[in-house]
Amino acid sequence: MHGPVLPGWLLVALCAATGSYCLLRMRSGSAQARGAAGGEAVMGFGMAAMAVPAAFLSPPPWLPAGYAVIFGGAALRALWLARGGVHHLHHVVGSLAMVYMALAMAPGAGGGAHAGHEGHAAGGVPLLTGALLLYFAGYVLSAGARLLPTASGGGSVAAVSWGARPELALACRLSMGVAMLAMLGMV
Repeated sequence: MHGPVLPGWLLVALCAATGSYCLLRMRSGSAQARGAAGGEAVMGFGMAAMAVPAAFLSPPPWLPAGYAVIFGGAALRALWLARGGVHHLHHVVGSLAMVYMALAMAPGAGGGAHAGHEGHAAGGVPLLTGALLLYFAGYVLSAGARLLPTASGGGSVAAVSWGARPELALACRLSMGVAMLAMLGMV
């Protein structure tokens, strides 16, 4: 990604850690939960790869197209899985946002290092970026609210493996939402 180096490396670390935890989540739960965790791991590692600062590693010209193909395939898979639950629609939006960012970072694209210096028609790329920013800001606020403790108190806490803890899975999704906001801010 084009942008400051330190935030780029922080995004790489956050997304790689999130992707790693999603791999851990694939070891427990139902087949549907393992599939969702696998999709989130692909998203986390893909976001980590895309967040590597361009000042550190000059990407080959074919890389943005490769990202677009990978995340386009992930969007199609999530769209297919959305038949069984609306949670997958968020994966569709996330994957399509990654395709959008990959195309924006392509050489000669309107985004990237010279974003803001080239004119865009009204209703073009800035409108799409704004819509995605609003979507992910809402998602982050919603996920953050679901992480707040409830007044129900409860009783004993059952021993659950790290991969099966629902609050950690939600924190994983929250961190990817925050990373998506940061990456969209650099487009």
